Amino acid sequence: MTKYPTSYIQYLVHFHGDRDYFECHEILEEYWKATDAGNKKSIWVALILLAVSNYHHRRNNFPGAIRTLTKAAEIFSDTKEATARLGIDPELLTETLSKRKHNLLNNVPYTSFNLPLCDTELKRLCYDECKHNGFTWGTSSNLQNPDLVHRHSTRDRSDVISDRRMALEERKSREK
Repeated sequence: MTKYPTSYIQYLVHFHGDRDYFECHEILEEYWKATDAGNKKSIWVALILLAVSNYHHRRNNFPGAIRTLTKAAEIFSDTKEATARLGIDPELLTETLSKRKHNLLNNVPYTSFNLPLCDTELKRLCYDECKHNGFTWGTSSNLQNPDLVHRHSTRDRSDVISDRRMALEERKSREK
């Protein structure tokens, strides 16, 4: 039994394995909503924002990448203990994110990077899960894969649309 949530392991596997940052966002958003909903300063939100920043950066959306990376860095800065409990070196993470932000501000094209994991057991779990999924830990992002790079525009959004419609109907019924 691991001390880390399965959703977190899956996030790390996608972050470092297939570089599917959209999937990282989906996995952790679901976990965050189930465990710490509404807490916009949650470590889970910081990780979600980091994945979103990478997604934007890879698509050359520099303003979106800067905005989300800045928010993520602020949360990580305020949650160093929680970051360390997740097996991430908070000081190395701060340095890494600072370099990423500098690159974004200078319109440097996207490159893949790894989170500074400092827990060898966590790394082993992630390596094993990557292998199980057919991924290679630490591989560079496939910038030629449109399904990966433009995932938001190719996904099935019917559940999102349905949820929004239900929320709108609920608001209308309360206003009556």
